[in-house]
Amino acid sequence: MREQDELLTIGRFARLCRLSVKQLRHYDDTGLLPPTRVDPATGYRYYAADRARDALTVALLRELDVPLAVIAATLAGDGPDRARLLRAERDRVAERITRDRARLLLLERLADGGGPPAYEVADGREPERRLAVVRAVTGPAELGERVGECVGRLLARLDGVPWRPPLWGLFPLDLGEGMRIAVGAEAPVLPAGPEAPERLVLPGGPVLAVLHHGSYAQLPLAYHALLAAVHERGLRPVPPVREAYLVGPGEAPAEEWTTRLVVRVEGRVEGGS
Repeated sequence: MREQDELLTIGRFARLCRLSVKQLRHYDDTGLLPPTRVDPATGYRYYAADRARDALTVALLRELDVPLAVIAATLAGDGPDRARLLRAERDRVAERITRDRARLLLLERLADGGGPPAYEVADGREPERRLAVVRAVTGPAELGERVGECVGRLLARLDGVPWRPPLWGLFPLDLGEGMRIAVGAEAPVLPAGPEAPERLVLPGGPVLAVLHHGSYAQLPLAYHALLAAVHERGLRPVPPVREAYLVGPGEAPAEEWTTRLVVRVEGRVEGGS
């Protein structure tokens, strides 16, 4: 019996493995799932039945929207490697679901009110603040995680050193990959040592500010109101944008968290001195 007679045609193999012929051809072209044999005269692809398990794994993982590169690495790995790769993919999906839930809540709040909710944007003046800060570089997707890490690092480095609440988050006006952020607290004296926080002086001056009550996932609504007011009043925002965490995790439920957003401005502040 010829070897070709013991193999499955691409059509039969596709039906067996819940894949289309087009998919199998694509997976051959990308090197993910090459056929057992290609007829040199006709170009027909043939598959051994023992390739079905890998093909079914590919079909299952594609239904779960796992990237082809991760699938390829999973097929090439042994048991522990496969488990590690799949756990990493699970974590990636969990992070995406968390972000999507936050977006859903924002959209629900926008839809319920027919647009962005109303915030009272106040003008005033901020004093100069001398902060002890730690810094990080991040992208938008990891922003919350990096802020939390900065808070932990800062509090550890200020252990035993007097400082005045609240904690402050400092952010650029434009969120993007590689942005530099900082978390700080007003501390008259910096601790000594190589791990000591950096001293940063925040200039005082005219500002616009808004209070946000609720989770950090809904802060974009407050930012919308704040920055819209800046531009509507013909002012220029001066980075960094400041977040003062007046009530936060560990102090109250998320719906009771209170964050004050502050942006220093240049130009005439309506009603300001």
